[in-house]
Order: sequence, then structure tokens, then C-alpha cells
Amino acid sequence: MNRVQRGKLAMAAAAISIGLLSVTGCGYINPQQTNEQYSPSDGVRDDLGPLQLRNMLIVSKDANKPGRVIGAVFNTSSNDATLTISGSGGSTATIPVKAKSQTYLNENYEAVILSPSGGAPGSLVPVTIKTGSESRNVQFPVLDASLKEYEKYLPTVSASPSPSVSGSATPSTSATSSSSATPGTSATPKPSASATGH
Repeated sequence: MNRVQRGKLAMAAAAISIGLLSVTGCGYINPQQTNEQYSPSDGVRDDLGPLQLRNMLIVSKDANKPGRVIGAVFNTSSNDATLTISGSGGSTATIPVKAKSQTYLNENYEAVILSPSGGAPGSLVPVTIKTGSESRNVQFPVLDASLKEYEKYLPTVSASPSPSVSGSATPSTSATSSSSATPGTSATPKPSASATGH
């Protein structure tokens, strides 16, 4: 191998080394999104005692108008549980969830209304979630009918707060479909950290 060939080989090796450093450097500086947990939906997620809340949000036209809470609540315990959501202006909704079951707050479930909603569309509303002796302050996003899938959830002007919701705590067959159970997310949520749904 003559001096010219050795020079070309050295330049090629240097180029490959720089390329490898660039690739590994980007991976080091920018964390992989797949390694981070996040809510792949419009709503928020939270765990409270045995209850797992997924894709929770409020649908409302205005801060002073009624807001409907939608999402999914999973009960991982062997006992029946109750989720209480307290919002702006003292409005409160109580949602029963059967043991080892789930409740989808969708169009097949009695409307869970907070009046007023407490936030304009696009904002985050502080609410208190409670089950048993455990409670926590969280923020639910407020959306309106800008996205067509939420239009059917907009409460009417005459909607009143829900002091107690007595709808079925078990999902119907249609509640697990992508269009009804989980607008914008995958169907058939499971009670795990990655589950979302209505």
C-alpha cells in the first residue's frame, strides 16, 4: 500500500469516526421520547390510591358555563371505590367504580357536570380528586367543540352540577370502541400505566 492509499484510508476512517460521534452525541444530548412516560391524548392521567385516572378533561364553552368531565377511571382493588371530583365554585361530582372494574365517562355514561367549569377552552382548571382518605389537587385541561369528537360532550346551558352520579360503573360493549371510549386514542384501555380512554 503506497502513501496515497494510506492517506485515503486514514481520511475514510476519520470520516466514519466523526459520523459515529455525531450520532451518539445527538442521542446523548436529546433523550429518546420512547423512554419517557407521557399522556398520548388530550387529557391528563393520575393515580390516586387504587384508582387510575386516564385521559381526564373537561369539555366546556366557557369558564362560566357548565363543563362535562370525560375520561376513564380504573379500580385496581378488590373493593368498590368512589371518586369525588371537586371543581370551581364548590361544584362536586361523585363517581362510583366497581371492584376490579372500570368506568368510562363517555356518551354511554350519565353526564358528570361541574358548573361552572372554571376555565376557558385551552386552559388548565384546578380540581381536587378524592377517594377514601386520599386526595390531591390536579389540573384538568378544558376543551370545546373545536375538535369534532368532543362536540357531543358539550353540556347544554341548563346542565346542572352532578352531586352524585349513579350511572353504570361497568362499561358497555360500545364503551371500548375508539370513537366512544377514547376520542383520539387507542381502544380498550387496560388498567396499566399506559392505558388511556373514556
